Amino acid sequence: MSTPRILTGGCYCGAVGYEVADAFTYAQNCHCSDCRRVTGSAFKPFGGIARTALRVTRGEADILRHGGDQAHDLHCRHCGSLLFSVFPPRDWIHVVYGSLHDSPTLHPTAHIWVSDKAPWHTISDGLPQHAEFPP
Repeated sequence: MSTPRILTGGCYCGAVGYEVADAFTYAQNCHCSDCRRVTGSAFKPFGGIARTALRVTRGEADILRHGGDQAHDLHCRHCGSLLFSVFPPRDWIHVVYGSLHDSPTLHPTAHIWVSDKAPWHTISDGLPQHAEFPP
């Protein structure tokens, strides 16, 4: 079995950088109102992976944590870029695909939380749509 390639990512201003294995377990587009507000977009494309697969390479002190102990988002404290979201009960991290410099092998395969989708946005790509996060 070969070692997955390493992807790089970071914030808009360059203060925070990270590396993550190109070994995402799943990739989806989240349409929940929280993801829309935090990204300022119709949805948040992300890849799910074990927290141990991501390493901050620059600016760890420049990361701003927003949220509680069970789930929180990590942003650059200078430019506000959303980089990833953490889900401690499963020890998973959702890497925001828009913060990657490199293209991941796994592209989003479904839309989640379409029950909370912005009414002004039409999903037209043919991917499966789930009312919530699938079990």
